[in-house]
Amino acid sequence: MSALLRIEKLVAGYGEARVLSHVDLAVEAGRSLALLGRNGAGKTTLVDTIAGVTTHHAGAIHFDGRDIARLRAEQRAPLGIGWVPQERNIFASLTVEENLTATARPGPWSLDRAYQMFPRLKERRRNMGNQLSGGEQQMLAVARALMLNPKLLLLDEPLEGLAPIIVDELLAALRRIVRDEGMSAIIIEQKARKILPLTDEAVVLDRGAVSYRGTSQGLLDDPERLDGLLSVA
Repeated sequence: MSALLRIEKLVAGYGEARVLSHVDLAVEAGRSLALLGRNGAGKTTLVDTIAGVTTHHAGAIHFDGRDIARLRAEQRAPLGIGWVPQERNIFASLTVEENLTATARPGPWSLDRAYQMFPRLKERRRNMGNQLSGGEQQMLAVARALMLNPKLLLLDEPLEGLAPIIVDELLAALRRIVRDEGMSAIIIEQKARKILPLTDEAVVLDRGAVSYRGTSQGLLDDPERLDGLLSVA
């Protein structure tokens, strides 16, 4: 089977700084990947590189059969890459509904489906982005990415800094998106044990290179290895 996303020997970073070193990674259509690692391991850089906002130094990035390594970020999104960065980057001066419709593209993810997935957003649809709580902003960022009707969803620490009840709501939504809907996804998350049950595969980065690749369930079933891969010591 041909991978939806295939990365080979990727070297990338910010300006002249090279954060990623010869990274190989593949995501099949309908499969999800947990991207794990210690702080500073290169996880965000890898997702940012797929989205197109870093400096590409070497290696290949193929998405849906197309070489996208030299494409700008605004050229990649219409190909089917939905990106939710750590900063969320919602439009603070637009309403919730305007945020959702501003970049929407045709497909199964409509405004009604977004509101069905995140009822809180429907309740706040006339509120400005800067009037939302942190959890509501994260829901909006995810819903806005879905409104692009992407083939691949990139999520950078979607649970970071959120209250437990909001974490549970987002996890339930992500489970529906990647499990029930079959959305291909790469999810970065510090809380590995929360995200591994949702994903099919797991990749651990260490100092910009892949240190582990296997099934999410296999890593969950080996807590000693999981702790060893992610421990600070």
